[in-house]
Amino acid sequence: MSSYPTIGDTLEQTVARYPDNDAIIYPHKDQRWTYEQFNERVNRLANAMIDLGIEKGDRVATVLHNGSEIALTVYACAKIGAAFTPLNFRLPAGEIEYIVNDAEAKMVIYESDTQSAVEGARPELENVEEFVFVDEGVPEGTRDFYGLLESGHHESPDVVVDEDDIYAFIYTSGTTGRPKGVVHEHRDMIEHSLIVIAEMNITRDDVGLSILPLYHCAELHAMLFTRVHRGATNVIHHEFEPQAALEAIEKHDVSVFFAAPTAWHALARTAANADVDVSSLERGLYGAAPMPEEVLNMAMEHLCEDYVQAYGMTEIGPCGVFQRPDDQLSKQGSAGLPAPNHEVRVVEPNSSPSDVVEQGDVGEIIIAGPCTMREYWNRPDATAASLREVGGSEWYYTGDIGYFDEDGYLYHVDRKDDMIVSGGENIYPAEVEDVLFLHEDVTEAAVLGEDDTEWGEQVVAYIVSDGDTTAQELDEFMRESDRVADFKRPRKYYFVDSLPKNPSGKVQKFKLRDEDANLDPDSESVSR
Repeated sequence: MSSYPTIGDTLEQTVARYPDNDAIIYPHKDQRWTYEQFNERVNRLANAMIDLGIEKGDRVATVLHNGSEIALTVYACAKIGAAFTPLNFRLPAGEIEYIVNDAEAKMVIYESDTQSAVEGARPELENVEEFVFVDEGVPEGTRDFYGLLESGHHESPDVVVDEDDIYAFIYTSGTTGRPKGVVHEHRDMIEHSLIVIAEMNITRDDVGLSILPLYHCAELHAMLFTRVHRGATNVIHHEFEPQAALEAIEKHDVSVFFAAPTAWHALARTAANADVDVSSLERGLYGAAPMPEEVLNMAMEHLCEDYVQAYGMTEIGPCGVFQRPDDQLSKQGSAGLPAPNHEVRVVEPNSSPSDVVEQGDVGEIIIAGPCTMREYWNRPDATAASLREVGGSEWYYTGDIGYFDEDGYLYHVDRKDDMIVSGGENIYPAEVEDVLFLHEDVTEAAVLGEDDTEWGEQVVAYIVSDGDTTAQELDEFMRESDRVADFKRPRKYYFVDSLPKNPSGKVQKFKLRDEDANLDPDSESVSR
């Protein structure tokens, strides 16, 4: 073991403490492993990777839905010092090609659901030496994942991994364009795990449920890593389906899990009419956005009472600010208070960390803490723009706009790049979206600026609706509200079936602006 534990060390320490605790329950393949059994399989995979020529520092890419295989892979990589590189399973061939080549991955692990996209990219993957398939019907020229588990030796691999070695390349799902490879070290993740364990009160007696993608850092770092670190049980669902998730809570006595607000909304609405017992559920974690008050109340009524919000991004772990259960209602809309060992400031955009704005004033959120990335892979200019070292502290510039209230609670207003300037007035889309969400027929809303010859930009809203509401009805609703000024009112509404989101649930507004996005919305303008 290195002087400071690595991710692989946390698994081995848990095995020493709780070898017979259930580690992984994966109903999709009827798998149930104790920590001792899980660790043995991790070792076998790690040694099989070594036998195939994977060395410390090599990148191992996965294009997988949730499953035991992605959990095995991340810990196998951790034990041999390979850089785990998880890809979104929804990516088409062209995007897989871009990320795998950018990361210079040496191995790609995939499944039947992603086979078409991976094999479409395969001829252009320049550095990949080994393709591995996790399902039956292994393609020609590809290795069988479970065959590798059988072939590898069961003892811990003989590789020295240090705290400052690279653990992963996590490609940002992006709200602004091409994904960037966020490089995290082992120590980043150990520090992050300890913080989330403390904030979420994770114990060995917990049972967690993974329903959101494990390729994303929120589910992977904030939930899987913390539960393994503490010896808790991990129930893994192949994909998110609200009714199945509720039934899993009842069957496995699930006590804690993470979901984005949109998923909590779906779970609460389903639970309201479902004959399931979810009384084992104690704590819920959410992120990507504050929980709308109506959704929070519904979730508290039908699921559990205690929720924790985490604010952050891939580059800082992702969790750097927490809103505790006691603050959910009294500080509704807030992101919370800085995590332990973190400092958060609000400064004039793009300025020095010392250029702090007055309390209550809006500025750019910057964060300093022990979980921050090393760099963006192959992006020195982007790294230099985002990371600035001043006075011995390294500050990450989030690109988010926010402010502190009189009690020191952080409020995230919007993305700096999403601010709308209409007639010389600054408009933050989130405050308009919050009002639109109060309409009973609106299930999702995204507000952005659209070029306008008279006003510079006009406010427009993309709406997902449960009913037959019209632009005129929404406009009347906005005019009657006392929560938004008239100049911030949308002048055009686009009605769509869904909004493009990244895996953490954040709306990708750049795709709404893309003429090639194939959204085919119905648009209605309203009077000024």
